[in-house]
Amino acid sequence: MAVHEGGAFDCAGELRERLRQGPSASVEEASPEGVPPPSRWTLEGVRECVPALEGYSLSGVWRFLRGQGMKPRSAAARHYSPDPAYLEKQAALEARLREAAANPGEVPALFLDEMGHRRWPEAARDWMAAAPEPVRQAERAGPDDQQWRVAGALNAQSGRVDYLDAYMVGRLQLVSFHGRIEAACPEARKIYVAQGNRPIHHHDEVLAAIEAREAIIPLWLPTCSPWLNPIEKLWRWLREEVLKLHRMAEAWPELRARARGFLDRFAHGSRELLRYVGLLGEGRLARALRVA
Repeated sequence: MAVHEGGAFDCAGELRERLRQGPSASVEEASPEGVPPPSRWTLEGVRECVPALEGYSLSGVWRFLRGQGMKPRSAAARHYSPDPAYLEKQAALEARLREAAANPGEVPALFLDEMGHRRWPEAARDWMAAAPEPVRQAERAGPDDQQWRVAGALNAQSGRVDYLDAYMVGRLQLVSFHGRIEAACPEARKIYVAQGNRPIHHHDEVLAAIEAREAIIPLWLPTCSPWLNPIEKLWRWLREEVLKLHRMAEAWPELRARARGFLDRFAHGSRELLRYVGLLGEGRLARALRVA
């Protein structure tokens, strides 16, 4: 692999492929005995493994790599669902979303899920002069720690959010919540409710209550596929804006009220929320909601 006077490699593609493979094989021999080779490239590692860069300073190696269109990039984990019927369930969900888009008001599509939060704040970063004193985990889990649950339903077309919050969300609360879902869609002849496979969703009393409400048709999402349930992103937004690093551990009722206030912002629908959760734009679910 040679470098011309202008600094360009004869085979830039060869360099890209080499970097893609990782540094382990190239630097293993140079590693001190007993020290495993690195799993990621450093500027020093690139310089050692590319003879043409011998004598370059680290800033020179950095500028050279940038000139070749390369820079530090973050890897992303690939989501995976073990459900053997994943593709069939995904296709069924998209078909119901297309039906809902073609029949606005008459056939709404909703995404249902539950989340919980505690009195103690979730850890997060913030601007401050010094880090706060740490709290022992045993103290956080003591008798003063409390938990609150929320069940929510997100309308995939309007962005409306209906919710129920309580000390617990069990079968009785879910039965009641399905009644609230039906009441929120008075003109609907069918209401598709996409939801995950938590055991409480399949409880006999919950299923019987759904069956008694002829308009509600459950859509069972693939196992372990939160990316197909956009309301999960609403929970993330709630955690980021209200629950992380809050200063209200001694004002538990006020904290719960603040969480309700956040959800009440979407009581009449929100295009901003639809965009945030991926139901507007170029995502897979957003494309299914477009009327051809």
